[in-house]
Amino acid sequence: MARTIAVASQKGGVGKTTTVASLGVALAELGQEVLLVDLDPQACLTFSLGIDPEDLTRSVHDVLTGDARVRDVVVATEDGVDLVPATIELAQVEAVLLTRGGREHALDDALGDLRSHYDWIILDCPPTLGILTVNALTAADEVIVPLQCETLAHRGVGQLVETVRDVARVTNPRLRIGGILPTMFDGRTTHARAVLADIADRYDVPVLDPPIARSVRFAEAPALGRSALRTASTLRGVEAYRSHARRMLAARLDPEPPG
Repeated sequence: MARTIAVASQKGGVGKTTTVASLGVALAELGQEVLLVDLDPQACLTFSLGIDPEDLTRSVHDVLTGDARVRDVVVATEDGVDLVPATIELAQVEAVLLTRGGREHALDDALGDLRSHYDWIILDCPPTLGILTVNALTAADEVIVPLQCETLAHRGVGQLVETVRDVARVTNPRLRIGGILPTMFDGRTTHARAVLADIADRYDVPVLDPPIARSVRFAEAPALGRSALRTASTLRGVEAYRSHARRMLAARLDPEPPG
């Protein structure tokens, strides 16, 4: 069965979509079958992997409203991962779901028949704590929180951690926080190092190492419709994502004993 990872942050521009694409492609490089799900109405993940949202007739919006099966919406990408794409229509789905019982489980239920076909499902959440993010947390086994190493970037992390714990208590008891992933990190600056140290002290969750080094190459990759693992394969930040993918796979193959 697929291991399902939600990548979530209340703040935009922290490398969330880059993290989803990079971890997914890095896991595919390791021989894993990977499905990415774009849950952001801005459809940045969809665009970043070379698919024009305006050309789509079906998307994750149709899956969540019950108008399409998820297997009929999945598209292959050139980077070796499959994708459930998004379009701007997804912005309307919250109003639809709020009228339905069990709305928090819409995504979890939809993914049910695909979990046996993939090793990993990685969910790209919108930068809010609304119903789409709650759906992702309800469907996930684990949450990774990308965090830009700047003072203002981690002000909302505490609220996100509380939301994760609420979801674990109410709708998804298997959910856990996999860790905070420092992104856009410049180890040459005292400020970035201080923020990283503060994160480790402030939150009772793991801080994942190595941090992802800042590089303009991550911002350039979406214009080519490919992940940075394909456009800048030897980049230090890319190697860091590969390191995290190896750690994730090793942890799955050799889990820690309970208790």
